Amino acid sequence: MRIHANDALFCLVDVQERLFPHIKDFEQLEKNLLTLVKGLQLHEIPFIVNEQYKKGIGETIPSLNELVESYPHFEKTTFSCCKNEPTFEAIKQLKRKFVIVAGIETHVCVLQTCIDLLESGLQPVLVTDCVGSRKDKDTKVAINRLIQAGVIPTTYESILFELTVNAKHPVFKEISKLVK
Repeated sequence: MRIHANDALFCLVDVQERLFPHIKDFEQLEKNLLTLVKGLQLHEIPFIVNEQYKKGIGETIPSLNELVESYPHFEKTTFSCCKNEPTFEAIKQLKRKFVIVAGIETHVCVLQTCIDLLESGLQPVLVTDCVGSRKDKDTKVAINRLIQAGVIPTTYESILFELTVNAKHPVFKEISKLVK
């Protein structure tokens, strides 16, 4: 099933200051997320930014927040973004079939969000190198469970080129520079 830019949105899940340094390989995850976000912005994909209980976990990490501060942000206490009514309403209003998902933690908020997206009739696309948990095993098991449930797995480079479609696309050169 091909994913098209005009039928996709991006859901960033809880990449927040106080939890992020505890995520396995967080430095690489941050680089991957920055590349993904910049590439999705080149494709003009709509963004939904989620933050779990900001009083306890803090704001979106500064490097990422700088890129996403102009997009709608939703604070939640539910693990699934879809169980937070304002977030889910924003997702539904965009009327997109594919929801590209990245963030933390894979086995909690990311997993529950993807399952709820599936149950609501939307197609989650999990950017597997842009998700993480404190323990590697939790990430791996969650990704396997989500694939078995029907989530489409991808990587940031793969999704960015899939959205680009053609080397003659106006953003092809910029996407190529981002992923090098």
